Amino acid sequence: MQNSFNIIFSNYTYIVISAIISFGLLLPLSIVSEYLFLEPYVVFSVYADTAFNFSLIVIISILAGIVVSMNIFRIRLVKKVRRIGSSITGTIIGASAGACSCGPIGFSIITTFGTTGSIASSFLTNYEIPLRLISIIILVLVLWTTLKAIPRECKIN
Repeated sequence: MQNSFNIIFSNYTYIVISAIISFGLLLPLSIVSEYLFLEPYVVFSVYADTAFNFSLIVIISILAGIVVSMNIFRIRLVKKVRRIGSSITGTIIGASAGACSCGPIGFSIITTFGTTGSIASSFLTNYEIPLRLISIIILVLVLWTTLKAIPRECKIN
């Protein structure tokens, strides 16, 4: 498993893809979770009591970047998306679970769906950290299964 990780990320292209995806996920999650403010000035604000939650967002972003770039490697070599679909689905579920329970999204849910939206927003707010931990677990499982599948599917020695 370590060999396939080294082979994939010895190629500069996959490092760049991973960094772009990680930053591309971290930036909107930071904005939606109200750690990064863009108006009237660009301000980044993480307090001591929200540092753990922000670190979970960073971990989710990094794991999603790694997993997506590894799946791109698999798709390029295997060329059978049907066999890879579960890994991509797991990545999407893991990354989207990390985006839950953000303040502005909650308000839009409440105004759109009324009482049902209020209940959903309350649930997401109360279980924000467990949902992000679950998304990290999902991403780690997808990473592990991808690392196991690459040597088997791609004939890496």
